[in-house]
Amino acid sequence: MKYSVDWIDDHVRMLDQRLLPHEEQYLDLTTSDEVAEAICNMTVRGAPAIGVAAAYGVVLAAQGAPETERETAVRRALDVLGQTRPTAVNLFASLRRMNRVLDECPGEGLLDALTREALSIHQEEIEASQHISKAGASLIPHGATVLTHCNAGMIATAAHGTAIGIILEAHRQGKIRLIIVSETRPLLQGARLTAWELVRAGAPATLICDSMVGHVMSRGHIDCVVVGADRIASNGDVANKIGTYSIAVLARAHHIPFYVAAPYSTIDTSIRDGDSIEIEQRNATEVVELSGQRVAADGVQVYNPAFDVTPHHLVTAIISERGILKAPFRRGLKTLAGNPGGRRK
Repeated sequence: MKYSVDWIDDHVRMLDQRLLPHEEQYLDLTTSDEVAEAICNMTVRGAPAIGVAAAYGVVLAAQGAPETERETAVRRALDVLGQTRPTAVNLFASLRRMNRVLDECPGEGLLDALTREALSIHQEEIEASQHISKAGASLIPHGATVLTHCNAGMIATAAHGTAIGIILEAHRQGKIRLIIVSETRPLLQGARLTAWELVRAGAPATLICDSMVGHVMSRGHIDCVVVGADRIASNGDVANKIGTYSIAVLARAHHIPFYVAAPYSTIDTSIRDGDSIEIEQRNATEVVELSGQRVAADGVQVYNPAFDVTPHHLVTAIISERGILKAPFRRGLKTLAGNPGGRRK
């Protein structure tokens, strides 16, 4: 299978990210509710991949309903899917597009129209990641050691990857000496997913604990940081996996460029800054257990935000398919919003 989420004939095929790196298993999903559950339980994760999966989930809702009940089924699916994950803006962008199709094309041609739109959303993510990878690789110096956090590769994008796409493109160009991967507690997306992708690609990767980042930077071993994003506000504030903000602060303290790679669908120009981004709170078991084994003392309270917000002043550049953007981000993002086909460097 080429992508972590894909449309195969009349259903969704999805890589079960929960089983990696020990087992590479693909699930065939045939209902919208199955897709919604897969998003909730993190069978699929990563903002672009969630957006693609949700679009296909709407198609499944339409496909599984009689024509006379199709509109009702689609509206229900839009509502259920919209409640799965609150932070990743790609989810809501995809659902808005599918809802627009519903409004503009009710009746007999609805299923075909929804299918075309979902396939278009997926294709746009594929093309966006290709542009991001090539543009971002131009920022990587020769002989570089790059640090990345969480997972923003094929697994997370249902495409070629954003942050990991950049790193692998730079690796193909012979620029990469080493890739430092932070483990990304509590669900270990770095250790389980990013490390798996890099090893499969034959890229030189070293895994470290999250708490080692400052030490490694202080030794002068990091040339730049490249991460993905789940939502970017109109001023350039970035919501990404918890721990990203700490890495950005450390990067600034050590004068290390901090790059954010994300498709334009991740940029939310409707919100002024990161304070408006809803941060998902996840189950305490993710923190107190490891591989199903409790590791924390009984009775302890848990705080488990899935994401944090990195202020725009800590971001060196935002890399999207529309170009490489540097401060001031608010003005630049507004320009990019009005120039969908353009490139800015």
